[in-house]
Amino acid sequence: MAHTDHQSMRRVLHREIAGTVGVLTDEHDFGVMRRYRSFTFDDHTAYLQQLETVLRTRAAQGTHTTLALFDPEDYAVYCADTGLDPEAPASRTRFTAELAATGPTVPYDGRPLADLLPALVDEAVRQATWEYATTLLTRLGPCPTCGEDIGRAAFTRAADLVVRILDTAPPGDRHLVCTVSAAPDTLVAVLHGDQDPHGATRLDEAEALEFTSVLALGLATRSPGGLVIRTTATGTADQVYGWRVRAGALEPLTASEVFDAYCTDVETGDLISPEPGVDYRQPPDLGADGTSPDHRH
Repeated sequence: MAHTDHQSMRRVLHREIAGTVGVLTDEHDFGVMRRYRSFTFDDHTAYLQQLETVLRTRAAQGTHTTLALFDPEDYAVYCADTGLDPEAPASRTRFTAELAATGPTVPYDGRPLADLLPALVDEAVRQATWEYATTLLTRLGPCPTCGEDIGRAAFTRAADLVVRILDTAPPGDRHLVCTVSAAPDTLVAVLHGDQDPHGATRLDEAEALEFTSVLALGLATRSPGGLVIRTTATGTADQVYGWRVRAGALEPLTASEVFDAYCTDVETGDLISPEPGVDYRQPPDLGADGTSPDHRH
């Protein structure tokens, strides 16, 4: 009887232990890992199929699993820094545990990996964008004339602008895109705001931080860019409008400029037919110098 009780308790405890699985999302990373003799998989598709079977089994047992993006290059650096043997499976386990605490992750919720892996990659891109923008903002240092921290002031101002943009938007779900040409790469951040039945806008905190950081970088460094918002509500046409980021400020786009931006192929420059049920318009006034910089650093 006691033996059975112990087995039952162990089964309960096993279900309550959350786990993290490091995933090689693409063929290239999978190929890099094959240089380790202890990594015995030889086909990426079969690897993902076996992983999906394991995830479904764990879910059926009531066990929660988190998926983390396994980067072979980061793994090699981690092993070199910690003195761990990269050939040892235990080293991969320790690295994956670190990813669970610091890296991009998504919970396994029963959806196919074909749906979950793009979400995991998007999360990784979002985190990398935020870290890059934050690093550049930090490096700006203090204003030589007033001594104010340029990056911190720009972030505060960007956060205020995002709030004003959301507050002045028409009712509905909001989709914002901010693009900043920051050398050597163009940074793109996306922010989704879903409206609840009471009219309040729900934001993902990580998305909001990344979006605000990218906008702040554009304002602080006077880099060219743009910010567009699209609002969707039942029974009405989608509302689309935006601003260009120029000289450290948000400059309203005319309705025709927004129309041209949406109806031009960015790759070829060819015209694209406009979407039906979309109203391209001039943005509302953000008020209180919302479209002009507070400080000219």
